[in-house]
Amino acid sequence: MNIFITGGAGFIGVHTANYYLSKGDKITIFDNFFRNGTRENMEWLEKKCGVKSIEVIEGDVRDFEKLKKSILGHDVIIHLAGQVAVTTSVVNPREDFEINALGTFNVLEAVRLYIPNSILLFASTNKVYGGMEEIKIIKKGKKYIYRDLPGGIAESQNLDFHSPYGCSKGTADQYVRDYHRIYGLKTVVFRQSCIYGTHQFGIEDQGWVSWFTIAAVLGKPITVYGDGMQVRDVLFVEDLVRAYDTAVTNIDKAAGKIYNVGGGPEFTLSLLELLALLEKKLDRKIPYAFADWRPGDQPVYVSNISKIKKELGWDPKIDVAEGTSRMIDWIVKEKDLIEKVLK
Repeated sequence: MNIFITGGAGFIGVHTANYYLSKGDKITIFDNFFRNGTRENMEWLEKKCGVKSIEVIEGDVRDFEKLKKSILGHDVIIHLAGQVAVTTSVVNPREDFEINALGTFNVLEAVRLYIPNSILLFASTNKVYGGMEEIKIIKKGKKYIYRDLPGGIAESQNLDFHSPYGCSKGTADQYVRDYHRIYGLKTVVFRQSCIYGTHQFGIEDQGWVSWFTIAAVLGKPITVYGDGMQVRDVLFVEDLVRAYDTAVTNIDKAAGKIYNVGGGPEFTLSLLELLALLEKKLDRKIPYAFADWRPGDQPVYVSNISKIKKELGWDPKIDVAEGTSRMIDWIVKEKDLIEKVLK
């Protein structure tokens, strides 16, 4: 297959590219290289897979003319490019909208007009569900849990876009869904929970599992916003890429669908649980400070992943213990590079 990955130099992008390159597929990376670490990720991918096996186009999804020329001739489009931080969206909502909403519209139009028989996968977010204040939450030990939803949040949960980021991603989410209904495009939406893994240069505002792990290993200060009992389901990036491929290989079932994708109820973590796990793995105490809750921070978000399990036969394989061990090994090995990127 000829596969086109927007945002392909990001951490999910290079893992996706590496997966398909290992299968013998042809890859085009389309990225503006704005985010720190993207050029370093491409150096790793090209060294591992060979420069000649990858076409790299430095471009922005806001540039429709360049996008439509670049996208021609591809069988699968995996749209990962985006502005990814809620805090950044609050500071600059216009840029957030232009990247996430308009950028996705440009991708959809390029596919509709020039390669309408291709497959389009879109990385959406659980933030489209908003704060879900109506859902009852209780404390259990040192973590929050849903009182009445042991399986987590299903795709039938009402949409309630919260924050400029939630609005821009939610707009894109619904456009991708509707381009299947109206134009018959083979689109699939993945509402992703907390994705983590190697080659993720996590920062305090985005990628909390990665950031806590990097900070713990490298001795950087850690701030816990809120009481630390907030819970998320977490998914190692290689399991996410398998979900993408499962949708591609089962596109007759998946086209037009929306799937929640995360670790589900079996792979959940609170902030305090992650810190305790890291202390155990690193065999030392990790200092951290507390600060006020951030606006809109959900006490709990856990994906109900039963739909994708039932329809496509996918489920996560890499548990939290294994995933964090792989993260630690990567951070120790690439300490100097990570320090440089995060400087």
